[in-house]
Amino acid sequence: MRAITIPTPGDPDALVLAEVPTPEVAADEVLVQVAAAGVNRADLMQRQGFYPPPPGASAYPGLEVSGTISALGGNVTGWAVGDQVCALLSGGGYAEQVAVPATQLLPVPNGISVVDAAALPEVVSTVWSNVFMTASLQPGQTVLIHGGSSGIGTMAIQLARAVGAHIAVTAGTDDKLEACHGLGAEILINYREQDFVKVLDDATHGRGADVILDNIGAKYLAPNVSALAVNGRLVIIGLQGGVKAELDINALLRKCAAVIATSLRGRPPAEKAAIVAAVREHVWPLIEAGEVKPVVHRTFPLAQAADAHRELEAGSNIGKVLLTT
Repeated sequence: MRAITIPTPGDPDALVLAEVPTPEVAADEVLVQVAAAGVNRADLMQRQGFYPPPPGASAYPGLEVSGTISALGGNVTGWAVGDQVCALLSGGGYAEQVAVPATQLLPVPNGISVVDAAALPEVVSTVWSNVFMTASLQPGQTVLIHGGSSGIGTMAIQLARAVGAHIAVTAGTDDKLEACHGLGAEILINYREQDFVKVLDDATHGRGADVILDNIGAKYLAPNVSALAVNGRLVIIGLQGGVKAELDINALLRKCAAVIATSLRGRPPAEKAAIVAAVREHVWPLIEAGEVKPVVHRTFPLAQAADAHRELEAGSNIGKVLLTT
């Protein structure tokens, strides 16, 4: 089969399409003939040499795919060859075939194309596990979503709207903010021109955000704590703004607030299975009812993975970038 390899970490041209062995399928896995793969910032970091795959995972990038089951491991039940699925991966998605633990499979939702379904597993699992399972966003509460026009951001807006939360977002252009508004965001903050702490404070009459979903990290740590409501929860899922910052513990104590840092890729298989099961139970009905949808910015052929990475690095995307086989 063909897959995108990274012989030497570096810029997007470090991604090399090569002939590689077809994955072996373990007893609890299925083999998926890939239709499309999602492109995520974690893939960019892996390409640069900063985010190696966890032990035992494929060396090829790609954390989510969609496609058709072509073979079943001996212990797999509940799935059949020919089923259209999408899947959460620890790696290996930039390929024509990938072996996937059966517990990390999801059916392609009714009403969604098999290609567009590749935009779902990683972002839905990230948002559901962090905003709802970890931070327990409730109806009527306020969530601040940084990077609202990203793949994760566009999904977080829709799921927060579906549960009846109030939604604030940051984005860097008016076009991106308008797209966020169209998905359900109410408080629109241009981070290039506005102080998000002040805008949020004014919009919530001094209360702040009950939950903040942050992909920036160090640069936003202090202002995020300032923006939290009493009993607020800050969930950090990215490091685009650096890895080290000073935390004012007194400010956190005064608010009885929490700072939580999580990653999805390195979680134990049982935790990933629990997240995928929760997503299927709670989110798939919303997708099939048309209340939530994948937002796809652009697709590229697998051979143009470097161009897909350049597109994501440019930051012009609204929603997901995909690779198709």
